[in-house]
Amino acid sequence: MNFSVVQSQFFPLLINGLALGFIYVLISVGYTMVYGVLRLINFANSEIFMLGTFATIIVSRTVFKFDINSQPSHGMKLLIVLLCCLLAAMLTSGVVAVLVELVAYRRLRSRGTNRLGSLISAIGTSIVLSEGVRLLTHSLPESSPRVLSKFYIFTIHGVGLRIDQFLVIISGALFFFAVDRFVKLTRIGKAIRAVSMSEENSRLMGINLNRVISITFLVGGLVTGAAAFLYETVYETTVFNVGFNLGIAAFTAAVLGGIGNLRGAFYGGLTLGLAEEFFSAVLGTQWKEVTVFVVLVLVLLVRPNGLFGEAIQQSRV
Repeated sequence: MNFSVVQSQFFPLLINGLALGFIYVLISVGYTMVYGVLRLINFANSEIFMLGTFATIIVSRTVFKFDINSQPSHGMKLLIVLLCCLLAAMLTSGVVAVLVELVAYRRLRSRGTNRLGSLISAIGTSIVLSEGVRLLTHSLPESSPRVLSKFYIFTIHGVGLRIDQFLVIISGALFFFAVDRFVKLTRIGKAIRAVSMSEENSRLMGINLNRVISITFLVGGLVTGAAAFLYETVYETTVFNVGFNLGIAAFTAAVLGGIGNLRGAFYGGLTLGLAEEFFSAVLGTQWKEVTVFVVLVLVLLVRPNGLFGEAIQQSRV
């Protein structure tokens, strides 16, 4: 164990942990939104994230003709490229999330299938998406062309904040704030919260359950797509199973904060991102993924409802 590295590299680890944490926050929102409505874990969310990363690369390569040897963009062109890549990732993930709901959940729900059947269907959909991309890419990783020049915004005593890290932190906070306000203040958000409390009572009040559930999947997919874009901006690589470890980490973050609790997902994601960075610095990078499983097991053993508890404690009929 090397505790001295924490003291000497505290601020770089803090910045890296916050950037990683906000990616976890956005992915965990996808899990949290679906669980809040259906009380089911959407295991295909990791593949929805993966498809968003590929959409980011495809747009930068095919639409804007970037390659590995291209110079980063600047000015208005950079803004247009980033916005188009972001929209492509969000739309791809959002559309796929809605399709997952239609294919893996809706027909089973209409037939009164129990949760185990829906869970198996979601896992099967996840495998189909992952293996489909694996076959198309021949299991090879894809590198993203560098669109954004990674310069330091400022440096103080040798500690700097890179532009891509700044973009992740600010964008992650804004996206989460937008989703939180959407759920709290809008008419659709109120319907989502009503369905999360009681499907039966919501149906009696005239709420269209299928519409609300589809919108919930759409919102979760859009935010997960934004996470995919931000991930590519920082790490610039993806592969067919990129969502596996990130999905487990985001699910752990959701459980840590309190599954079904949006603000719990926020604090859980940041906490897990910081924990990964600091523990990997002390124990070694090979322990980074182990940290996620240790946190998940400890939370399930000590506080199964998470740090903030589930947003909805009322059981369904």
